[in-house]
Formats: sequence, C-alpha cells, structure tokens
Amino acid sequence: MATTSVKLPIHHHPLSPIVRFLVPTCAGCHVRVVLYNSYICIEPSCILYFHKECAEAPLMINHPSHPHHRLRLTNDSGDGPCDLCGQKLLPPGYSCPSCEFKLDLLCGIKPSPPAIERPLCHDHLLVFLKKREEGKVPCEVCKDSIGGPSYSFFECEVYFHVDCVNLSKEISHPCHSRHPLKLIESDTLTDDAQKTCRFHEEQLKYVYHCSICNFTICLGCTRNPPPLVVEHTKTHKHPLTLFSKKISFTCDICGEIGIMLYICFQCDFVIHGHCIDIGRVISINRHHHRISFTPHLGAGYSNCGVCRKYISKYFGAYSCSVCPNYAVHIRYVIYGGVWDGKELEGIPDDAEDIAPFKVVGGNLICHISHKEHTLRLHQEDIINDEHKQCIACSHPVGFGSIYVCEEYCFFLHEKCANLPMKRKFAFDIIPYMLEVVCRVYCCNFCGILSDGFWYTSQGNMSIDVHCGSLSEPLVHDGHIHPLYFYKLINNSSCNGCYKRVNSDVLRCDDCDYNLCFSCASLPEKIWYMNEEHPLTLCCVEKGSSKNNKNWCDNCERELEPRKWFYTCSDCEVSLHVQCVLGDFSRLVPGRIFEIKDGTKYEVVLNNQNTRPFNQNYLYN
Repeated sequence: MATTSVKLPIHHHPLSPIVRFLVPTCAGCHVRVVLYNSYICIEPSCILYFHKECAEAPLMINHPSHPHHRLRLTNDSGDGPCDLCGQKLLPPGYSCPSCEFKLDLLCGIKPSPPAIERPLCHDHLLVFLKKREEGKVPCEVCKDSIGGPSYSFFECEVYFHVDCVNLSKEISHPCHSRHPLKLIESDTLTDDAQKTCRFHEEQLKYVYHCSICNFTICLGCTRNPPPLVVEHTKTHKHPLTLFSKKISFTCDICGEIGIMLYICFQCDFVIHGHCIDIGRVISINRHHHRISFTPHLGAGYSNCGVCRKYISKYFGAYSCSVCPNYAVHIRYVIYGGVWDGKELEGIPDDAEDIAPFKVVGGNLICHISHKEHTLRLHQEDIINDEHKQCIACSHPVGFGSIYVCEEYCFFLHEKCANLPMKRKFAFDIIPYMLEVVCRVYCCNFCGILSDGFWYTSQGNMSIDVHCGSLSEPLVHDGHIHPLYFYKLINNSSCNGCYKRVNSDVLRCDDCDYNLCFSCASLPEKIWYMNEEHPLTLCCVEKGSSKNNKNWCDNCERELEPRKWFYTCSDCEVSLHVQCVLGDFSRLVPGRIFEIKDGTKYEVVLNNQNTRPFNQNYLYN
C-alpha cells in the first residue's frame, strides 16, 4: 500500500493511491464497482474512497453541453437534477460560476454525446434522452428497466442504458488474449459452462464468454481489467503475474482457498488479488490497539479475535504487540467490516486515546465537562443521597471513587471521568467521539432515554456511556463464558429479560446465550428509595435459588425465576428490575427538556406519596 499522499481538487484532505481490488462506493461518482486502482482519504476521521478517474477530476473543465463558460468542480451541488442526464445531483459535481448550470461528476468528466452515429449495439443512429415520460422501458442489451437517461431510436422503439450502448458484441481482452469474448446472457449458457466472473465469482445477467476455453468475465472487468503484473515489494520481492486459468489454490498470505490468483513462478508463491494490498499496520473496531500484519503467525496464539475460530500458525494474520495472544484472520479484515481501509504504518500512535481531562494536582483534575472549577477525587464511598448523581451516567454516586466540585455540587464517577474522547465500536468502522453537553436523547443500542454524556458518530448515532463502556469480550456475572458483540441473529430473545431483541446483542455461541445492551449495562449495585442496604443485581446463573420469594416487594407481582431482579439478602427484599429503575433512571431530576411537538417536561424524583396533576412530569 502506498504511503505517499497527494492533494487533489476533489477532496479537502490529502488522498493516498492504493492498489485495492475491491472498494466500497466511490465518494465521487457514488457508484460501487470492482476496480484495481483507487484513492483513499488518509485523514483518520474521514473514511472515503475514490476511483482513480474521479479522484483526478480537474478543477476546471470545458464542457460541450455548456460552451459559453468553463465549469468548476464543487462540493456544493445544491438542489435539482443534473442538467445533462436529469438525475439527482449528489456532490461533488461541476457548476458554472456565472449561470445556474450544474452537472454531476460523471457527466462532467465522461459526458454522454447527444447522438451516436454508428453504435455497436444497433444498426441506426441513437439519440440521447434525459428521461422517458411514459415510464420505465427495458434496455435492449441487458433487458433491465431504464429509469434514468438512455439512448433511443424512435422508429425502432428501442432503448439502451447509457452504460450499455457502447457494449460490443465481441471483444478482445488482455486477460484472455487467445480468443475473442462474446457478450451473452448467462442464463443461456449450458449447465457445465462458467456463469460467474473468473475474477469475482459474481453472477450477472450479461457476461462476456469464450465458449472454447469456458472463460467468463463480468462487464466491469471488461471496462477495468485487472492488472497482468503487480509490483508490491511489501508483499513480495518479485513482480506478481496474473494467472487467469481457474484452479484451486491456497493463498500463501491468508491460507484461504479462492480465486483471482497472482503467482511468482520463481518462488512458487501464490496470492489472492485482494491480499496483495492489505495494510501493514491497521486499526480495527474489535480491538483497542493497533494490529500488524505478519506473513507467518507462528505458535502461541489463541483463536481469531473476530470469529473466535482456529487460526493457523502457518499463514499470515494480524497480531497485536500489546496483547500477546490476540490475532485476527486476514479474511475478516478484508471482508468482515472491521477495518476502515487506512494504512497506519509510519503514522504516530499518539492521538488514539485522548484523555478528557488534565491533571492539575495530586487528586485534582480539570475535566472538559466542568471547566469552571477543578474536581477533587474522593476515594471513599459516600452515603446514599438521591440528589448526588453522576453527571455522565446519571446513576447515584454511592459506590466507588468520585470526582467532586463542592462549590457547584458537581459529581462525576472516576470511571466516567476516564471515558476516552474517541471510542471504537464493533458495529461501525467510524470512530465515535465523546459528547459532554447534556441533552435528552435515546441510545441507539439499548433504546433508553438519557441526558448524560454520550458517544456520537458522523451518521448521527447516539450511544450512552452505559452501552459505550461495554467492551469485548464482556465478562458478566450473568453467564459463565465471555460474551461477544454480534449482529442480531434470527430475532432472538435476551436471556436476562427474555424480551425479543430487535437490535445487536452480546452473545455466547457455545451456549446460544444472548444478552441485550439494556441488561448488559445494568448496574451491579444500586440504592433504592429508603432501603437501608444497596440492592444487588441477581442473575439467574448467579444463584437465584438463594431467594425463595416469588413476588416483588414494590408492585407485589410475581417474580419470574428465569428473569433477572434486584435483591438484598440482609433485608430479604426482592424487586423487578423495572420497579427499581423505571423508564427514566438515566435522566437527572430537575432537568427540563422539550420534545419535537414543543411540549416541555420536568424530571422529578419518584418519592412523593401524592403527585401533582395537570403538569408535565417524568418520574425518576
């Protein structure tokens, strides 16, 4: 992977060229295609890819559809459609500084001609159309419907996609120079014919095929063929040659069987195309430290840190220099949605975890949430006081060390004060940033209302500090094995509350055990009303048999044995989790907030025998 960078007009950050074989959607033309040369933004907070053609788009162009003025590349597309193709404008694009003429990026750098006199796909002249008022019609080449711009010959009543109009019925391709390839519908091929692309195993409606050699490639590989020779000295010291014949092989880097084979005959070295340009030093969302590529893992490693399955010592992998037993399969880095594609080799690791405070004395800090005064550390537990709640998590401060501003009655758990400014989560490759300006929001993980600190991403996801403090693997008293983050599987039930889970979970595969984020983030101990002792969370696997009661001391309804509850063995008190916490336990009393319809609510303590009527209150 290239470590040099270049400043190009299309993006405000430097871009680094990469030899990536598969990339996400291009941020320039907004098309996801297979490509072999591209650019990536090297700014840590900006994860964007660009086709080589899109990235190198010029700042100013002369365009045949607007000959009076030059057009300038801009990220401010505004409203309305592209003036050439009629499609919705998405930035970046080209616009005229003098007129209101605007084009999308593709129409700017690859304008569609108004007419094609001798098209390969038809015998008559074809005319460019922005759109058809009558509705969608099928393309004569690929037979898919046309919803946008097209080419047409009205007398024949034929229509073609802009991308299909220049397809040739027969081509010569550098990856199969022996015979020409013919455009054919894949469904018409015989059962023993190769119907998927030789290089990507994608089955498409139309392909190019050689009936003599049973060689098939997709339309994308005809427009952008894979390189015949790749020189990448960090991966291998000799040039690597594309071997286009389909054979079964094991990649010397990742140890997986696959396609897209590059080979060094001199060294008997074989490698997948997508393994050539893997990062040397990277950061993934499933581990706190950077991990580095090693061509031969060696002994001493446990299972893969992502899939938790066996990882071979004879092939390449990613390992962590800080955690001696942590390693990850290469395939999960490439396809597992855990890596943002950034190469970190040579980039200092000093900005990964910025503390949210500065130490100004022995037990004194200045925290970003309370810059007016310093906070002093109190290391002893304080008595239960319903008015003393942590500003970050909204829970009482009766357990553990806390930071206090006596002058302002400001309380902050020590663990909440140490929350990192930047945090990675298992379900997103974009890092999340800590926000300390209190507002009411709904956590996207557990669905609970909160007004403390939260983590937020570029996609406007909000995660409260309770869910944001959960780490992988999670060791929890509710289960004997560690739990790992999982995307939702078959709409399962949580083993803590036995409610249907409609979001991501923490899971143990061996036991088919799921835990929702709401249960996983429950406090182990909590003060309740005027109880003499704190209540302890009782998990089913933790010994619920010690409690012989079958009703809740608050609502006097049944306690289901399999569900978690809070209890005090000294006082023989047992309560539902919902009875202890309610719906608004993460809202600080005294706060007033406004919802979308303009209604204002005040949060008050739920300790009154008589509640006021005709007022908007939320009881904590």
